Amino acid sequence: MTNTEKRGASLRKLGLPALLLFFFFASNAQKKPLYLDPKQPIKSRVKDLMDRMTLDVKIAQMCQYVGLEHMREAEKNISEQELLNGHARGFYKGLHSEGVERMVKQGVIGSFLHVLDVKEANHLQRLAEQSPLKIPLLLGIDAIHGNGLMSGSTIYPSPITMASTFAPSLIEQSFRQTALEMRAVGMHWAFSPNIEVARDPRWGRVGESFGEDPFLVTRMGIASVRGLQMNKFDRDKSVLACIKHLTGGGIGNNGTNASPVEIGEGELRNVFLAPFKATIEKTKPYSLMPAHNEINGVPCHANKWLMTDIVRNEYGFEGFIVSDWMDMESLSNKHKMTPTVKDAFQVSVDAGVDMHMHGPIFLDNIKELVAEGRLTEARIDAACEKILEAKFMLGLFENRYVDEKKISQTVFIQEHQQTALEIARKGVVLLKNKKQILPIAPQKYSNILVVGPNMDNQSIMGDWVFEQPRANYKTLLDGVRSLAGASKVHAVDVGWNLRQMNSDSIAKSVKLAANMDLIVVALGEDSFRQHWKDKTAGENRDRMDLNLWGKQQYLVEELKKSGKPMVVVLISGRPLTNTWLEDHADAIVEAWEPGSFGGQAVAEVIFGKVNPGGKLPITIPRHVGQMPIYYYQKPSQYSHPFIDGNKDPLYAFGYGLSYTNFKYSNLNCAKDLKYGDSLKVTVEVQNTGELDGEEVVQLYLRDDFSLVTRPVKLLVGFERVFLRKGEQKTISFKLGKDIFGFYDNRGKYTFEPGSFTVMAGGSSLNKDQIFQKVEVKE
Repeated sequence: MTNTEKRGASLRKLGLPALLLFFFFASNAQKKPLYLDPKQPIKSRVKDLMDRMTLDVKIAQMCQYVGLEHMREAEKNISEQELLNGHARGFYKGLHSEGVERMVKQGVIGSFLHVLDVKEANHLQRLAEQSPLKIPLLLGIDAIHGNGLMSGSTIYPSPITMASTFAPSLIEQSFRQTALEMRAVGMHWAFSPNIEVARDPRWGRVGESFGEDPFLVTRMGIASVRGLQMNKFDRDKSVLACIKHLTGGGIGNNGTNASPVEIGEGELRNVFLAPFKATIEKTKPYSLMPAHNEINGVPCHANKWLMTDIVRNEYGFEGFIVSDWMDMESLSNKHKMTPTVKDAFQVSVDAGVDMHMHGPIFLDNIKELVAEGRLTEARIDAACEKILEAKFMLGLFENRYVDEKKISQTVFIQEHQQTALEIARKGVVLLKNKKQILPIAPQKYSNILVVGPNMDNQSIMGDWVFEQPRANYKTLLDGVRSLAGASKVHAVDVGWNLRQMNSDSIAKSVKLAANMDLIVVALGEDSFRQHWKDKTAGENRDRMDLNLWGKQQYLVEELKKSGKPMVVVLISGRPLTNTWLEDHADAIVEAWEPGSFGGQAVAEVIFGKVNPGGKLPITIPRHVGQMPIYYYQKPSQYSHPFIDGNKDPLYAFGYGLSYTNFKYSNLNCAKDLKYGDSLKVTVEVQNTGELDGEEVVQLYLRDDFSLVTRPVKLLVGFERVFLRKGEQKTISFKLGKDIFGFYDNRGKYTFEPGSFTVMAGGSSLNKDQIFQKVEVKE
């Protein structure tokens, strides 16, 4: 007889009341806590769990650490000073990885990032399940364009390439697939999308942005969040989105990441906050990350006006805010805002940050701040509640583990590969095509030289990607060999490292060029994260100049001397200023960073399997001296010319050539409109060329006269449309009243009645557009 049975027998001797009391306590002892019951409402589960939590455990949910293997690797390779000054790798002085494991079992860590192996993900969750309240961990990862930090993932083209497609539905599909691949390997939270507006191409992070236009950035941001989260969380398929960085990183005052920003409230709201406002209102992203930089003297991580007054109270953001890498500490040690890091924690949490990335001193400091009355426990409760709510929404309490044997059923499957390829195809922008040298008939040339530092390496992947299996990606050389025939293709390896290109190999390629019929040269930059110390673009790779790096210019000029036709393929995460290429190359293909199947997509464009239809999401200047340069300049921006160069951009926003031609006609809209009514606009587009093709129909608006000066034009609509040879279609747009209003120089939303000009065409250039006036009255 068991002890329980013996106790029951003894109680029976005492009579019915005692017997009932025994069974009451026995049944309750076996009953699960309410928060572990998946049938209960999430709000009820959160309340029940929080009622059981101590202050320490609540603060622990606000604490994020880097992964165990990441710590161990970082300890070998970087100094403590590099940790403090960098944004990629981390370890904790005096805290061994085994100590972190013990902390997980104690329940004093709520989240991890940089967990790059499914075995480690499951291991950490097993440790968390041993904690007193069994709260699962929230695992976040920088899945910017696919889950690229984990080996074997589908690598989609980088966001700047995505933006070149002008195809939000396709981008939403890629992020939906990314979410599935993340959940298959135990990840729950993507630190994306980056919806900053990138107006300075010196900034290294242009490649992970959607470009310079707030409307395009907004459309792509909304698509990304919907893909990751769906409109409604699916417990085992969705992940949390994180819109970032709030805000202004793309216009630092010297073009570098995290440099200060001085800007008026009107411009801040009209341009840089616009994507955050619309994305929050339309998709309800569950997390947000502030920017590294300061705005008008206030660091974003301490800016209560931005995070609480605007984002939460005005825009209705309902999720939690996570700090960026060491940026709470930066309030003290970089911005010199507070004398101690503890003070910095107080300022940042009070301003609105709910989770600390990353490190061990946060918990004790926050606990002290509560004890001192400098932070309230109610503030801690508010942060903890949102983080727990996310964990319940994702179903982590019921299913925190993943089955390693099933990964191949979801990750890098054929459907995902096809999406990556399709985005790459649609994202290629043809910048120049002298005498219609492209497309190339494979039989036309018997000997094709493929050369250049980016012809055969993983620079096509872009930033936020680690080494991928060789069988999982196709380089430009792979693509050309496949379509032209390997026997016709001659390649010379001049070295992938732009800082150390091989002079002997360059000389060899130049000599070989004399016997070739065609030269395909792959130039650009390198954002590939695996090349951390050698990369020239990407996070923290800002530049003073935008010319070709290293010996690339010498290479291409020497190849040109051969007199052979030359096609230049640019693989880069940012615009490059190179008027020499425009003047001397026969064709220029802007491939950006086209991902796993980028080499195949570019080759298909070169050889005519695909008719290019991508358009530039950012202006390409002739020279850094022109900056800032973007299409929605104020009317007086170029009142006077430069005396030493052309003031016009090298290539304008929205520009991109095709192998066919498109004609715009019959732009129609109401001539008079009452403010508040929607405006319907139609325009006819015809394919007048000899090939089927896709055109991005772009709709712009100009406020003709305003007491506060307005841009010369603003993108207010676009649609990518397929047209067969000779086909004509009518494209319709419906514009709401918001496009006629704006924030004035004091940040007040206003509308001025009067004349507006509607413009439609294939780029932002006046010569490519047709016009129609409309009078908008109060």
